[in-house]
Amino acid sequence: MSRRKNSESIGNDSEFGDNYVEEPDFSDPEDFVDDIAEEELLGDILQHKPKETGGFDSIIVVDGIPQVAKEEKKPGSDQKTRLEKLQNIIKKLYNSYGTITNEYWPIDANNKTKGYVFFEYKRPEQAAEAVKATNGHKLDKTHTFVVNLFTDFEKYANISETWQPPEPQPYPDLGNLHYFLEEPDCFNQYAVLSDAGGSTAIYSNSLPEPTLIEERKLWTEKYIKWSPLGTYLATLHGKGVALWGGEKFGQIKRFSHPGVEFIDFSPCEKYLVTFSPMAESHGQPGAHAIVVWEVLTGQEKRSFSADRTAAVWPALRWSHNDKYFARLQRVERKDGPVETISIYETPSCGLLDKKSLEVPGVRDFSWSPSDTIISYWVPEVNYGETPARVTLLKIPSREVIRTKNLFSVIDLKMHWQSSGEHLCVKVDRYNRAKKEKDDTIKYVGVHYNFEIFHLREKNVPVDSMEIKDKIMAFAWEPVGSKFAIVTSVSNTSNNVSFYCVKSGTEPALLKTLEKKACNHLFWSPRGQHIILAGLLNLNGVFEFVDTNDFTVMGANDHFMCTDVEWDPTGRYVFTAVSWWGHKIDNGFWLWTFQGRVVHRHNVQRMCNVQWRPRPKTLLSERQIKNIKKNLNKYGAQFDLKDKMRASRASKELIEGRQRLVKAFTEYRNKCIELWKEQKPRRLQLRDGVDTDSLSAGGGEMEEESVELIVKKEVTIIP
Repeated sequence: MSRRKNSESIGNDSEFGDNYVEEPDFSDPEDFVDDIAEEELLGDILQHKPKETGGFDSIIVVDGIPQVAKEEKKPGSDQKTRLEKLQNIIKKLYNSYGTITNEYWPIDANNKTKGYVFFEYKRPEQAAEAVKATNGHKLDKTHTFVVNLFTDFEKYANISETWQPPEPQPYPDLGNLHYFLEEPDCFNQYAVLSDAGGSTAIYSNSLPEPTLIEERKLWTEKYIKWSPLGTYLATLHGKGVALWGGEKFGQIKRFSHPGVEFIDFSPCEKYLVTFSPMAESHGQPGAHAIVVWEVLTGQEKRSFSADRTAAVWPALRWSHNDKYFARLQRVERKDGPVETISIYETPSCGLLDKKSLEVPGVRDFSWSPSDTIISYWVPEVNYGETPARVTLLKIPSREVIRTKNLFSVIDLKMHWQSSGEHLCVKVDRYNRAKKEKDDTIKYVGVHYNFEIFHLREKNVPVDSMEIKDKIMAFAWEPVGSKFAIVTSVSNTSNNVSFYCVKSGTEPALLKTLEKKACNHLFWSPRGQHIILAGLLNLNGVFEFVDTNDFTVMGANDHFMCTDVEWDPTGRYVFTAVSWWGHKIDNGFWLWTFQGRVVHRHNVQRMCNVQWRPRPKTLLSERQIKNIKKNLNKYGAQFDLKDKMRASRASKELIEGRQRLVKAFTEYRNKCIELWKEQKPRRLQLRDGVDTDSLSAGGGEMEEESVELIVKKEVTIIP
């Protein structure tokens, strides 16, 4: 019941008490006119207002099909008419994008098809996918499809016939996005996400102490990620992704994708891929779980529905030059599902050659890090009736450059060397397979093989190497021809073996380090140096090894360590205890490549720490060799800089200590003056007895010396 005072209904205020206060009246005057449109007041909300479509957004129109006469089928004949053959071919193509619930083939007065057909899909996003994938599809030399949504006709009919030139947009000056590469002392930057994600800070790894560059509260709602070349810092929010960069880390671009959980950059930073599991579950028209964005313009280039490929992130995998990206798909056909590798080309983001690569049973694929070559593998069928197969495919020609059949395969992992010269395929094999009562497969005599593909040699030869022990870890040297493996010996110790790859022969064993507490390998990005790490159940044990002579340069441990990351130059390395892994002792340690701890930083609820990446060097191999050859000459200059920096640091340290001593002396003198001023009050409280001059019972102390026999020795002299 409203208690608003009204002269017509309430005659006396006393019935409400003396303290009654009249409530304000928020009603509009009688002559009030609302001149604010709903679009202006609630524009962001009205964007999600349901629209009446009548189901037309699920209908597509395919134009450009052959005109075929509708023939009567002869009774008792199994031979299909020309129209039925055409319908089967076209429906086979469009059934791959979703379930077709209705179709209509218009017929003209001459009993021929009119050259176009209507398909209605079960869902609008299936229709949109079919339009994107098949518009411009060539059926034969004389027929090319023109595909549109049925709702597009109304949109195109309402286009104004008067052309208006677009307004020129001002050029936004983003500043120098690569300023961090101009640092004279080549100090790398790193980002720290702490306070359970509530605080983000950017530091420069300067000496003797790191320098804070930028710090913000609630910079991100989930996590942060650097772009592959270090140009941008990405932050994730409830409404999408934001990119930051420049000296002040200003906002560069925003990408609206509500509920985004994962992101991935293309290697050259031209494109950004976002994944939101809630985009399709909310049922918004045109909303997709996976979206490809162009970084410079912020435009959406293509989107995909979530399927089994989203279970493994990144769902889209890029070629080294951003020219292609690909994903695994399972396409439903009448005769059953078929696995495909769909390859898309940029900048159009259209399907390469308008068709996917059908590879029944394909399990996984990966791109070469230096060439447009795809490697994929298919498991064996019926325990060896059809062997497993590894294939190298050149893009865009789709030329098969090498195939390797493998028998008795349980699983397979592909590891590319960073230079793209070699591909190592780790094969888990068995001697015998046995089917249990519960339909599970038990493998007997499990062993391991390495298949090394030499891609820079003619016909791509393959070297094989067998390993009997269980393989715990594998890692290529980023620069060079070595690789390292960890083989299991016991629950707490393993063997670490180093091999060198040579063409024409099996990889040569260089060194085996036995009984090491190691289950992870971390190579320096410059090669030569490697960290043997014992994480998880080994609680953070580290050994720093120089693989030129296999000497252990340093050994230490970082208890409960969860993360290890080298800086881009290979000079320093982080070990960290993440709040996401452990709720106590969070923080990170900075080490040199020789295994010496430089700093220990305890950070409250630290989630992760990430080095800022750097682009590849512009120096040629010859220039790098000359620098290494004359390193002693450059070393003298660096030593001089280090001494000057150390002396500067010592001077700053001394000045800091002097400031502390001065502040303490001033505080002490102030306390002495206060003590003197309070003396009359002390005398009053103690009945006139001056206790300030009394000693602390020093006259009653006695000094006593006590001798004890600590050790007694007897020496017999002959």
